[in-house]
Amino acid sequence: MAIVSRGFGARRRASDPQLPPGQYLTEDFPVLSAGPTPRIDLATWTFEIQSGTDTLAAWSWDELIALEIEDVRTDIHCVTRWSKLGTSWRGVSIDTLLAGIDTTASYATAHSYGGYTTNIPLAELRGGRAWVAFEFDGAPLDPEHGGPARLLVPHLYFWKSAKWVHGLTLMDQDAPGFWEQNGYSMHGDPWTEERYW
Repeated sequence: MAIVSRGFGARRRASDPQLPPGQYLTEDFPVLSAGPTPRIDLATWTFEIQSGTDTLAAWSWDELIALEIEDVRTDIHCVTRWSKLGTSWRGVSIDTLLAGIDTTASYATAHSYGGYTTNIPLAELRGGRAWVAFEFDGAPLDPEHGGPARLLVPHLYFWKSAKWVHGLTLMDQDAPGFWEQNGYSMHGDPWTEERYW
């Protein structure tokens, strides 16, 4: 009996210029998680942006989906070496959520239901590069893939796209999240293979 899902296995890289170094193409969507899948009630779901102990902004589920929603078509790349091309998402841009927030912070930590965290330079979340996504391929995002909402940062390895996201903490100094504390790169660019320390 396998103790890890098949998505953790390595495969030979296809010769495709759309794939970053060391990646192979998959047509399915492997499920990889650092823990059990939380079940989240939309009636109590919230997304907060914090700085220290101060809450700078917060949205309920209904408030989030009432914001401007964007359609995103993008490739995604997992540090376990699979890539999926041309994926379709819908969500709210982090630019929209940060609008009106005055901050000098350079970094953010994403927080998830279930306790997972990951660190991301704030510049990587701005400029139309990141979303709180709640639909995949025309349907609500499955819990196994991070539903009801996950962070989507497709230009970085997919562990930075935190599942079950419920907030960001803005910070002046970088600090490692879950996988970063366990040897993964602080940044995670797939095109330069920033997989590990």
